[in-house]
Amino acid sequence: MMHTVQIGETINKVAFQYGIRPFDILLFNREVFSEQQYIYPGMRLYIQNGTLRQDQMDWLGLTEFNQHDLEGMLSRLQKNGVETDVIGYSVMNKPIYAFKIGTGKKKVFYSGGWHANEWITSKLLAYFLYEISERQKDQQRWHGYSIEELLKDSTLYVVPIVNPDGIELVQQGIYNEHPHFHQVLEINKGMRSFDHWSSNIRGVDLNHQWPAGWAKEANESPKEPWSRHYSGQKPLTEPEAKAIYNYTNQHQFDYVLAFHSQGQVIYWGYNHLEPEVSEEMVSRLSYVSSYLPVKTADSDGGYKDWFIQHYRKPGFTIEVGVGVNPLSPDHFSEVWSNNCLLTLEALSL
Repeated sequence: MMHTVQIGETINKVAFQYGIRPFDILLFNREVFSEQQYIYPGMRLYIQNGTLRQDQMDWLGLTEFNQHDLEGMLSRLQKNGVETDVIGYSVMNKPIYAFKIGTGKKKVFYSGGWHANEWITSKLLAYFLYEISERQKDQQRWHGYSIEELLKDSTLYVVPIVNPDGIELVQQGIYNEHPHFHQVLEINKGMRSFDHWSSNIRGVDLNHQWPAGWAKEANESPKEPWSRHYSGQKPLTEPEAKAIYNYTNQHQFDYVLAFHSQGQVIYWGYNHLEPEVSEEMVSRLSYVSSYLPVKTADSDGGYKDWFIQHYRKPGFTIEVGVGVNPLSPDHFSEVWSNNCLLTLEALSL
């Protein structure tokens, strides 16, 4: 049978859909010479002896994760009672989805997928949201935590993918029909590999966009659109950052966790503006994750920095995994095992 590649697909994802090995795609498609090769929308692949899977949820440890996977989960999450909202749109007009679960007075916010080559954080948060909603529905305990009690005391807000355009670029590359084809190639100096790309599709780093020491960070960073670290012409120019800014101000969270990769550390301070309780909170997060608490990253302009400075409330940057970004799907088991308890414990702080 023939498969026509869709936006957001990779070799791993196509192989998973048909229950075959990625190598089988290489074997029967001579134009595909590596399991890491980009495959572009409209490309035709021959699939031998494949049977299309009916249940697409079993991607744990097997495939990449992006906006299309998240959208494939929406109906399941909604059936489990998770509230879904669109809080804004990316440069390429992709919805930025936010989810809400729980009824407690305490408001906690998790966000991931800030950097394009850190999509594993999006997979972590989406899978956590699905798993906790399943256990709430069935009134189950999970790793010793009473989910019912956690979600009576807290309301959890989650944005798994802040940067959908950039994540898609890292996973699928650039192709002639892409609306930002020329701009992206100019930023990337003509190169067509994007594993190093962490910015949004316009070459702005979404975690350098925040009015907390922004000028200092911008002065020490690239002065034009770049694959990483470019802070933009001023704070909050990018629609993705604006969406998180408005969402945060709307809900006045009690504390926030922003997930990035990598390093296995938890940053918890900013310019000595963090409240005293932050140190005790990070100690608890460190204990259940084995991640090292570090007070400052010696940088500015980040979302966590702005949240601490603006609200004088606790904020944490969680750096998951160890390796070279983008971490492969094989890393997900390690990321999950270290962060499943952390994400649960964070609700009980």
